Amino acid sequence: MTGTADFEGLSALVTGGASGIGAAVATHLMARGARVAVLDRETGGAPEGAFAVKADVTDDAAVKKAVERAAAELGGLTTLVSNAGIGSIGTVEDNDDAEWTRVLDINVLGMVRAARHALPHLRTAAAERPGAVSITHTCSIAATAGLPARALYSASKGAVQSLTLAMAADHVREGIRVNCVNPGTADTPWIGRLLGQADDPEAERAALNARQPLGRLVSADEVAAAVAYLASPAAGSVTGIALAVDGGMQGLRLRPADS
Repeated sequence: MTGTADFEGLSALVTGGASGIGAAVATHLMARGARVAVLDRETGGAPEGAFAVKADVTDDAAVKKAVERAAAELGGLTTLVSNAGIGSIGTVEDNDDAEWTRVLDINVLGMVRAARHALPHLRTAAAERPGAVSITHTCSIAATAGLPARALYSASKGAVQSLTLAMAADHVREGIRVNCVNPGTADTPWIGRLLGQADDPEAERAALNARQPLGRLVSADEVAAAVAYLASPAAGSVTGIALAVDGGMQGLRLRPADS
């Protein structure tokens, strides 16, 4: 991958950075000159060249220790990409309270914990590099579109989008920008596992492709490129936005192809 060196001198921590979208983000940022650490429960898939720290985002003490290790290794932090999360399938009747608690703990509170411990480092960086300091959350088109059998997942991502706006307001005067990227269905290992559970994986993949107006799944690299833009100094006036990378799901209403 080639790119500009617009992240030269900047350092980023990517949670959930050892697979899927997170690994693609870490790779993009390094290609553009950033020093990168990834935080994940299992770090074996971390991109070559990234500093890997093992932690579970449901454990506040572990997240704090991992953030401190990353900041020490990288010489500070200018960027947090909070990407760690899990999916969930079902209506409100299909998941019990324990599952709701588990998913919200990972998808929402995991981002809270990462930000809580990164913010002191980001404030220090903001004083030195105005416009270059940011937090970017991986949200989802599920935050704004009603998708069937995604009640819990959608609720968690709706919370992430609202959290993004609130944090943008809280930290804008500290020089810290906060945004989120809203992928459509992305071709990641999680989707692969989901398709593997379907009665007819090929038919399910075709249905997911058709749901996005472009007619295909979003790639992890496409999402990573959007994250890199929001985190880059070029987006120095961009805060409090949700950038959809969804093949047109959010805004397009196409007629059936045969009409």
